[in-house]
Amino acid sequence: MEPLNVVAQLWERIEARDWDGVAKLIAEDAVIEWPVSGERIVGRANFIAVNSDDGYTDERSVELLRILADGDLVVTEVEMPQDHVLYRAVSLWTVRDGEIVGAREYWTSPGQDPAPRWRAGYVEPLAAD
Repeated sequence: MEPLNVVAQLWERIEARDWDGVAKLIAEDAVIEWPVSGERIVGRANFIAVNSDDGYTDERSVELLRILADGDLVVTEVEMPQDHVLYRAVSLWTVRDGEIVGAREYWTSPGQDPAPRWRAGYVEPLAAD
């Protein structure tokens, strides 16, 4: 399966809460890094455990905003509303032989990092998509 299709299916299966299906797309020794929170998830079982935890999952949707691929590298941008917070992530996935072997995901919320006042004369507010 092409890397772009592997990652597109990953997000579809995450939204469907199809954890067995997600597991089929993740290599047993995959390494997923979350630099914003300073965490590294090592292994398929841990990735599934983190994402399927009852305290973490609910009926939130996952909207795939963008997906681009170049060889084994796939970049996605997703949006995930939860409670009164909108989460966005840019993820850099590495896919080999039809499995995700690694990723770096940057999760944040729009407006979480306010613009410094000194830039006000050089920038304009980013309109919500």
